[in-house]
Amino acid sequence: MTKRYCIFITALFCAFLGLFLAANTLSPDRDFSQLENRALQQLPAPSVKTLVSGAFMSDFETYVNDQFVLRDGWIALKSATELALGKQENNGVYFGKQDTLITHFQAPDAGKVTNNLSYVNKFVENVDIPVYFSLIPTQACIWADRLPEGAPNASQTDLLTQAQAATQANWYDTYPSLWAHRDEDIFYRTDHHWTSLGAYYGYTALADAMGLEPVPLSEYAKTTVSTAFYGTVFSSSGVRWVRPDVIDTYVPDDGISVTSYTYDKNGNPVEEPRQLYDKSFLAVKDKYAMFLGGQQSLGVIRTGREGPKLLLIRDSYTDSLAPFLTAHYSEIHLIDLRYYKLSVADYIKQNGIDAAVVLYSVPNFVTDSNLVWLGR
Repeated sequence: MTKRYCIFITALFCAFLGLFLAANTLSPDRDFSQLENRALQQLPAPSVKTLVSGAFMSDFETYVNDQFVLRDGWIALKSATELALGKQENNGVYFGKQDTLITHFQAPDAGKVTNNLSYVNKFVENVDIPVYFSLIPTQACIWADRLPEGAPNASQTDLLTQAQAATQANWYDTYPSLWAHRDEDIFYRTDHHWTSLGAYYGYTALADAMGLEPVPLSEYAKTTVSTAFYGTVFSSSGVRWVRPDVIDTYVPDDGISVTSYTYDKNGNPVEEPRQLYDKSFLAVKDKYAMFLGGQQSLGVIRTGREGPKLLLIRDSYTDSLAPFLTAHYSEIHLIDLRYYKLSVADYIKQNGIDAAVVLYSVPNFVTDSNLVWLGR
């Protein structure tokens, strides 16, 4: 290797580094990554405290990583390279068959599962209305045949059996309805939620348990509202080659109002009008938030019809199930225990609730630390 060649290689390497340094310096910082669906680290301000503790350097390293030029492209290249090398998983997401991205489901903490089931039982004891309870199996269970061969996958059906045996609530099983329709598009391929079709089959299981006559699917007119949905599993996987999901709705929103309730710093209730389908979210990454406008502590759907009032203790899966229940109730109240920290039993008395449903996906239920509020 000649001296001139070494100088050339060194100069080329320095030019390469200089190019990226200049590009990173000149490129404007981004506040949010649409593909990753998260806020990006901004340039931290140094202080004596953060310099001494090391927090500044840690935040600065995160800032450099988050704001690196062409970051989305490098993430896509990394996942594509790993797939080419035979890797079937990235960031806890399996690259499944039929363009399906499936979150790895690990065996949960047995103590937490037992505690959460006991909180549901405590809730049943604290109220004098019927309480129905179910857990929703996810893609890793219903679509297990799409997983890479040999992929570790803890049993969700064992947890369903445990919940059924332990609960004092009226248990109803969502699994058979979903399993019977496993060849249909009942889950999104790029998101952890069920589709509106999957939610419909979940609704029929609940309706049967409550003695209601479910509206036949044939009576609904399906409306496709988006053909470009990439969900949260897509965001965390790094995968960029799968085709997008489709979002459909079935239930018309005519005559239906939705109100979200929060509290100001003085504890006073604040009302925010929402919609059954907030289509403004179809213009952003988090398109699933179109259902009821996304996360909320307490929401109330008013249908304008005569009938009983229902309370859903729930996670985000019920956002797409709730529209189907509007055919049977005058009001549907939705409480998310991640944000609602008041007595649920008192809420039931104060609002004349006739029945309650506790409904979570299996992964959310076995990891949730907020169900303790049910028993208070």
